[in-house]
Amino acid sequence: MAIAHPPIGSSLEAWLQYLESLHPSAIDMGLERVREVAGRLDLDSGAIKFVVGGTNGKGSTCAMLESMLLAAGYRVGLYTSPHLVKFNERARVNGDIVSDADLISQFEAVEAARKGVSLTYFEFTTLAVLRLFAGENLDAMVLEVGLGGRLDAVNIVDADCAIITSVDIDHVDWLGDTREKIGFEKAHIFRSGRPAIVSDPSPPQSLLDYAQIIGADLWLFGRDFNYSGDRQQWAFGGREQRRNALAYPALRGANQLLNASAALAALESVRNKLAVPQQAVRQGLLQASLPGRFQILPGQPTIIMDVAHNPHAAAVLEKNLGNMGFHPYTYAVFSMLSDKDIQSVVRHMAPRIDHWFCAALPGPRGLSSAEVQSKVLQVLAESDSKAPKEVQVSAFDSVKEAFKAARSKSNLDDRIVVFGSFLTVAEALSMKDES
Repeated sequence: MAIAHPPIGSSLEAWLQYLESLHPSAIDMGLERVREVAGRLDLDSGAIKFVVGGTNGKGSTCAMLESMLLAAGYRVGLYTSPHLVKFNERARVNGDIVSDADLISQFEAVEAARKGVSLTYFEFTTLAVLRLFAGENLDAMVLEVGLGGRLDAVNIVDADCAIITSVDIDHVDWLGDTREKIGFEKAHIFRSGRPAIVSDPSPPQSLLDYAQIIGADLWLFGRDFNYSGDRQQWAFGGREQRRNALAYPALRGANQLLNASAALAALESVRNKLAVPQQAVRQGLLQASLPGRFQILPGQPTIIMDVAHNPHAAAVLEKNLGNMGFHPYTYAVFSMLSDKDIQSVVRHMAPRIDHWFCAALPGPRGLSSAEVQSKVLQVLAESDSKAPKEVQVSAFDSVKEAFKAARSKSNLDDRIVVFGSFLTVAEALSMKDES
């Protein structure tokens, strides 16, 4: 049920509560409504538009693209989702998070143009950010797809260069339960005659077929671009461009060179419009940051924050943990939403975890701590992966309580990994400095 339109002078929080009430469902796939309202707004921009989709790796690829373009001196707009702590994190202009006032101004414009058309929270806010970017005289926009591709609100933008980072099982209720179905949905961000960068090493045939049908300029990892490296540095090789002696990205993790190579392939594909010199590439890779993606907090015990919430991401997180130095015990602060494949995530992570601190999450998709605990215990009973070492599984009413308990139990040389959802990481990050 919609709440009253926020009066003049209302806070950003009041506006966001209003937007959450506008549409009967949080997700409503389709572009008809959002295109209708977009046609009444001035969203035209001369910026080069990068649209980035994929199951995992989208955020990292966006962050590296933005950072390299900024280092090259371009004016850049970045749009990502979801946020961790504050909504404003979703939009940056020239590296700066947008202000409450700027967002509210755009919300008012979209509301005036809506004329009764029902928009979801994501559709409304996407239009607001696109209108903001249109007025900022940008050289480039980096836009992260919210869900899938074909029917996602970001797909009203015609990408000058589209990137798909990976295709794996997630959001099955909306995108399908196979890589072929999901690949078909994601491929719809491609545009005829324009670069379509795919960094998934084994993309679904449906994605390749769609690119061929529409005549996209398909760039495949392993065929059109690649990377190589040793312990000190790495190199990118594209169709015509090679970048040698690169420092490893500031973003940590096993897949970051794959994400970085996708970003570099994208830059090569538009180099006649946006030239990025080698020094800007080096600087940009070293300065890129993305909270909540294998983010290691300073201090002891070692605390790792990772929003991994599907099996593919959990497999990468498990590999990253294995590549770290020795820690006597690893504690998991863990919770996931009810529509996710919790058991598969737990199976990937079980070999690394000595004690699970299971937490409840709020909202209609949240699970109780007892439900999360039950699912973890079920997987552990099946696998017995840590035998003969005994694994403990505890339940807590909130992430905050679980995080406090994990820190209380851990010694300085142990490690705590917080994962399973953006909501899980956000709550832990919001209180990480508490004693």
